[in-house]
Amino acid sequence: MPKQKTHKGTKKRFRLSATGKVMHRSAGTSHLAARMSQKRKRNLRGTQTTASCNEKGIKKALAGNSY
Repeated sequence: MPKQKTHKGTKKRFRLSATGKVMHRSAGTSHLAARMSQKRKRNLRGTQTTASCNEKGIKKALAGNSY
């Protein structure tokens, strides 16, 4: 039986926390930050949990591999 491969694009964008939650980087943090308020930039820092409706598909695409 063939093994399921890890989706490399998903692996780069998401990671699993120790409790099994799917974490991701906030959108809109790459560039064009000069026009944002300091409060908005501060709140976009770090990682956030993904919506629970997307968790099942992301975990399947990761195939048990997270960094």
